[in-house]
Amino acid sequence: MSDDQQAAQLDPAGGCDPFELAQSWLDAAEPGELNDPNAMALATVDSDGLPNVRMVLLKEIEGAAPGGRGAFVFYTNFESAKGRELAANPKAAIVLHWKSLRRQLRARGAVERAPDEQADAYFRSRSYKSRIGAWASAQSRPLTSRTALIAEAGLAAARYPLDPPRPPHWGGFRIIPEQIEFWSDGAHRLHDRFLWRWTGENWDVTRLNP
Repeated sequence: MSDDQQAAQLDPAGGCDPFELAQSWLDAAEPGELNDPNAMALATVDSDGLPNVRMVLLKEIEGAAPGGRGAFVFYTNFESAKGRELAANPKAAIVLHWKSLRRQLRARGAVERAPDEQADAYFRSRSYKSRIGAWASAQSRPLTSRTALIAEAGLAAARYPLDPPRPPHWGGFRIIPEQIEFWSDGAHRLHDRFLWRWTGENWDVTRLNP
C-alpha cells in the first residue's frame, strides 16, 4: 500500500469508526506478523506512581455501541502486579506495533473488569494446559523453583482432570479508550498520525504532526 493510500484510509472525512479501523489493522497484520500479531504493550502505574509496562495479548476489540465507545480486552491474573495496579488505579495505556506493516496504534483510558460470562467463555476456549496454568501460577509473586511451579500444575491437573473452571482470581479487563492514535509510516519520516478523542458524545479527530 502506498503512503497516499494509507493516508486516505486514515482520513476521518471517510467517517471511519476507530474500532473498525483498529480491527482492520489487526486483521491485516495476522498474515505477516509471525509471532502474536495481537501482542500489545500495557502500561499501568503502581501505588508510588511508578510506571510499569509489559507485553500482553489483545484478545478482542469490541466495537462501539450506538452513541458509545468500544473497548480493547485482555485477560490476566487479578492478583498479578498489573491486576493489583489496575484495581488501585483503573487506567491504562496500550500500544500495538506492526513492524511488517509500518503501523502503530496507541490508546489510553479507563479500565473495568470484563463481565464474568465473557471471561468464562474465553477461558473455555483456551487449551486444557493453559487453563491448568492459570490455576498453577501465583503470577508476579516469588517462586522457589520451576520444579515447584510444575508441581502446582500437577496438583491442579489432578484436581481438574477434564474441564478446569475459570479460577476466581483470573479474568478479563476492558480498556475503554478516551484517546486512540493511529500512526502510519511515511516516506522521509513524513508519517501520518490521526488522534481520535472521545468528547463524551462522539469522537473528535485531529491530524497530528509526525
